[in-house]
Amino acid sequence: MKTGIYGGTFNPPHKGHTESGRNAVRRLGLERLIVLPAGMPPHKAVPGDSPSPDMRLDMVRLAFKDVERACVSDMETARGGISYTIDSLREIRRENPEDELFLIMGTDMFLTLEDWRNGQEMLSMVTPVVFPRDIQDRERLEKRAAEYRERYGSHTEILYGEVIDISSSKLRELLKVREGTEYVEDSVYAYIVKNRMYGVKVNFPWLRERAYAMLNPKRVPHVKGCEAEAAKLAARWGADEGMAREAAILHDITKKLSMGEQLILCEKYGILIDDLERASDKLLHGKTGAEIARNEFGVSVPVYEAIKWHTTGKRDMSLLEKVIYLADYVEETRSFDGVERLRALSYEDIDRAMILGLEMSIEDLNERGITVHPNTLEALDYLRGQIKK
Repeated sequence: MKTGIYGGTFNPPHKGHTESGRNAVRRLGLERLIVLPAGMPPHKAVPGDSPSPDMRLDMVRLAFKDVERACVSDMETARGGISYTIDSLREIRRENPEDELFLIMGTDMFLTLEDWRNGQEMLSMVTPVVFPRDIQDRERLEKRAAEYRERYGSHTEILYGEVIDISSSKLRELLKVREGTEYVEDSVYAYIVKNRMYGVKVNFPWLRERAYAMLNPKRVPHVKGCEAEAAKLAARWGADEGMAREAAILHDITKKLSMGEQLILCEKYGILIDDLERASDKLLHGKTGAEIARNEFGVSVPVYEAIKWHTTGKRDMSLLEKVIYLADYVEETRSFDGVERLRALSYEDIDRAMILGLEMSIEDLNERGITVHPNTLEALDYLRGQIKK
């Protein structure tokens, strides 16, 4: 059997990795591709903020899920300690003595291959397969391939062609500035966002696409308006605009769920609810939406809290919580008596705007015979008290 072996730190795995895997299978006629995430690579230190080996293994499984003939092995992560390629090759050889082994790597790895631990033994066991990123490496690669052939009788496969030019280190930098989604499989990016790895700041187009899919289509214009208003209010009052956008995009993600579905989420996440909330899905969606935002999108505590309290408000609200409360109330699709006054006041005095908004909400609920939640009353009393000081 022709077996490819593709090792690396995969921190994180990206489309350059998966496309190289696909190309190796196709161009070499591999019958199997073993992907080997390293536990602790010997050639470089893993950055201190990196995910655990098991989490990298999870990402590699997601990344290579649709790569034909690929199987992801935990051989190196389970072994523990430094992951030396020779140890894995020996194990694969013992289990598959008749296989023809192809070791897949990039330019830098290939040029230093004989310096790896037991490099000469490796070169006698495998056919090195190189994916150059730059055609200008041709001379160096072919020279080194000739040296390996002369010294060790090792044939090398140099697979020239288009390579997705991204490194894991560059990708990590992109993730910190809300970029890089085009270089990773969607499932891998979702895993990174959910676990907030690499200091990722979520890409807004990606987040909108997923949030809108969870909404009733008629609610999407409201959420778009809320995001735009939240960004403007954040800029006006000095709140974090990125957090404001995240909270606004996600604030209504469970709004369309039935009461039964809301209660199932409350049980799943251990959400404590009172009698008023148990009788109103409109009250519950703030709390359930906050939990989904935290558990599926890895939002920070301030964003979680802003989503949680955007319907009722609460005593002593943070600036971000006030921004989301008001953005939800006065965004451009809203049309009711007094909205223009409230919208203008939101940019003049945010606390007085909160008071007015809470008063209007309470008046509306009273007119409709709906019991006002105590958190709303406490929010109003607290703000009135602050204004008097």
